[in-house]
Amino acid sequence: MGIVINQSFKNTITTYLGFGLGAINTLFLYTEFMSDTYYGLVAYILSTANIMMPLMAFGVQNTLIKFYSTFKTKNSLNSFMTLMLFLPLALTIPIGIIGYISYDSIANWLSQKNDIVGDYLWYIFITALAMAYFEVFFAWVKVQMKTVFGNFMKEVFHRVGVMILLFALYLEWITVEQFLIGLVGVYVLRMLAMLVNAFYIRLPVFRFYKIDKLSSILKYSSLIIIAGSIATMILDIDKFMLNNYIEIEKVAYYSVAVFIATVIAVPQRAMHQIMMPLTAKFINDNNREELKDLYERSSLTLYIISGFIFLLIVLNVNELYHIIPEEFSGGISVVFLISIAKLYDNLLGNNNAILFNSDYYRMVLVFGVILAISAIVLNMILIPLYGINGSAVATLIAVAVYNTIKVIFVKLKYGMQPFTIQTLKISGLLILCVLVFYFWEFPFNPYINITLKSMAIGLVYAYLIYKLKVSADISDMFNTYLRLKR
Repeated sequence: MGIVINQSFKNTITTYLGFGLGAINTLFLYTEFMSDTYYGLVAYILSTANIMMPLMAFGVQNTLIKFYSTFKTKNSLNSFMTLMLFLPLALTIPIGIIGYISYDSIANWLSQKNDIVGDYLWYIFITALAMAYFEVFFAWVKVQMKTVFGNFMKEVFHRVGVMILLFALYLEWITVEQFLIGLVGVYVLRMLAMLVNAFYIRLPVFRFYKIDKLSSILKYSSLIIIAGSIATMILDIDKFMLNNYIEIEKVAYYSVAVFIATVIAVPQRAMHQIMMPLTAKFINDNNREELKDLYERSSLTLYIISGFIFLLIVLNVNELYHIIPEEFSGGISVVFLISIAKLYDNLLGNNNAILFNSDYYRMVLVFGVILAISAIVLNMILIPLYGINGSAVATLIAVAVYNTIKVIFVKLKYGMQPFTIQTLKISGLLILCVLVFYFWEFPFNPYINITLKSMAIGLVYAYLIYKLKVSADISDMFNTYLRLKR
């Protein structure tokens, strides 16, 4: 457990550091140093590359982790690892050839609303390829129980690189075209650094012997492609589709709003590494009592923590938008809608861990496909009517329906659900705080107002959470802190 706790702690620190750097880039540097049109283009390139990444990786990043420990001899393991290195090429090469042959047709389709997009298709392809192989090499070290460097590269490295490029753009050391080339270069460099680290930890030995589990491996990889594509699609399909309906600078406004709301997801990402192995153990041991307890406790803990972040965001959003350029203020409604979606994600606790470690994994993929189709259809209907707000509504509806289906499915198959009377108390507290604090503003500059209001919200929220005794885990943390202060 020592190595797990140690690496989890370090990974949590780098995750928060990465989000902090991302906030500086997203809210201040991009908005001040780059035109809205090119900012929207950057958001589009990265979102589209992110959508393509699971397909180009061929699910190898998950397949490697699942099957690595099942190979007991050196020859069989080396053959498996060789397959994992080359398997992504089975899709990336055909995609590249199709892109080369059909470049003009694809460019014309994607440029119907914004002509600028058509000139940067190869930037998308190269970035997606770099993202895909980064995940492969990260998985390569994960199976060796070495995750700290990879997590730093995943969360921090590219954001530092982007920050350097943005300052270089501001100082006129580079042009915006050179910035875009540098952006792609940052992701390629990140992939190469991960490659060096992976091969330093475990140097590949190329073997092309027959693999006994080949059909199972390919079947699992194919299913994981669907799962990974759905997960990333829900995060980025809105920005991809917005390009086809509205001016590309509005994609930048939407991206800023979504990033602000996505901060709510940080606690879930930090706890995910802990909840996955615990959930798998309880399911494998058929320990329903402990599984139910973890389900409820993880839901409560994440709801309390993410609820506090939710309050800080929605209650300070007006002041926050006074800090960044005025034209971005159209994204305030998007912040509210996506924040609710992210809060609902946290409310589910370890629901995903239960489903993905259960025998019902394929059913989850069916739900995911339905969700992806729903999100696309809703975006097609709502974006032309309401612009970026319509896309946010589409995302909220799709996520709400998907999460509700998952809760019902676990209830039917396992006879448990994460909600308790304490969930209602927390919901009531969140609503009360929104009603009390939303229209309460201090007469100072935005930075002071955000600081003072956040302190007031924090004190009231912490006091009421402690007094209401909604979570034994949170109460124990408070009691430990209070004993130390005495």
